[in-house]
Amino acid sequence: MHTMTLDMPEGVFSVLRRSPDEFLREMRLAAAMHWYAKGLVSQEKAAEVAGLDRTDFLLALAREQIEAFPVDLAQLTEEINRG
Repeated sequence: MHTMTLDMPEGVFSVLRRSPDEFLREMRLAAAMHWYAKGLVSQEKAAEVAGLDRTDFLLALAREQIEAFPVDLAQLTEEINRG
C-alpha cells in the first residue's frame, strides 16, 4: 500500500466537523464512488479503495443514490432485440 500526504487548510476539519481520520475515510469513499460511477474501477476495486467490503460499498452507493449496477440502454436494447 502507498502512503500519501495531503496538505489541507488549517480550519477545514472544524468547518466540516470531522476529525482528520473521518475526513480521510470520507475522501477515500468519495473517490471510490466517483471512479466506480465513471466506470474506471470495478465494485471490488472501489470497495478496496474505500476500505470497505463489497456489501458496505453497495450500501454506501445506495445512500448516495449512485447506481450500483449501471445499465447502458443502447446495449440493453441490442440484447433484447437479439433474444
